[in-house]
Amino acid sequence: MRTRPTLTWEPTGGLLPASTDLTAVVEAVRGGGVVVLSGAGLSTESGIPDYRGEHGSLRRHTPMTYQEFVGAEQARRRYWARSQLGWRAMTRASPNAGHRAVTALAEAGLVTGVITQNVDGLQQSAGARHVIELHGSLSRVTCLGCGRGSDRAELDQRLRAANPGFEAAAERYRAARVNPDGDVELPEEAVREFKVVACSACGHGVLKPDVVFFGENVPIERVAECRQLVGEAAVLLVLGSSLTVMSGLRFVRQASQSGTPVLIVNQGPTRGDRWATERVDLPLGEALPALVEQVRP
Repeated sequence: MRTRPTLTWEPTGGLLPASTDLTAVVEAVRGGGVVVLSGAGLSTESGIPDYRGEHGSLRRHTPMTYQEFVGAEQARRRYWARSQLGWRAMTRASPNAGHRAVTALAEAGLVTGVITQNVDGLQQSAGARHVIELHGSLSRVTCLGCGRGSDRAELDQRLRAANPGFEAAAERYRAARVNPDGDVELPEEAVREFKVVACSACGHGVLKPDVVFFGENVPIERVAECRQLVGEAAVLLVLGSSLTVMSGLRFVRQASQSGTPVLIVNQGPTRGDRWATERVDLPLGEALPALVEQVRP
């Protein structure tokens, strides 16, 4: 049974007040055993908007659900046409100071693992090794028929060959902002004639980005791996996530129930604030480099 996607939530009263003081976070991280749970807010300074922030994509864009994607050929055509442009923007994005700070903490032996809700691969590009991609990665594609996995770069070449004039015709839309799910807004006339290709292995299977769409469940093996990591953590550090969807929120609840401190650094309230030991409201590009400097002996 697939759950109905949760796109928004309303903050309630009685939450722990947010601070701009990193002292409690510094003290907790200095002790090591930190597991990071990161969200789209960590990638905004790389030019990829989050979903729910001040300039979040949900203010102008409703992400495609799993049910829409598998249920209609036109929905898949729209997704892949938009993704063909969005993929270019995603591949041009570079890790920012926040990503590099998380990697520095890992290299110092303080962060034992990262659970990222992002699908952009930027934390790995910054050099982090133990990263669990909770929602998958846009760099991979899977066939819903035969199950074969392949690189997005391979599909990119096939889609370009099948649609030789598409990118030139869509040139005027290149300035559109890429969304966290890797597509851009395009009008219907720009995608109407776009040709979607089938799996090259089985010849007929529907290709899907290897990401967890809204309305789709995270694979149970991946959830179990994350639960084990959180269960072994001394601290859970949430970075740049509103924790709106249960896929990430469950780990905050798990940590809180087991007595593991939960520290949240995010601009604005989150759905997990009621379980937080400490809430810090600062831009990650400012807070994380400062954190690295302050935990150094």
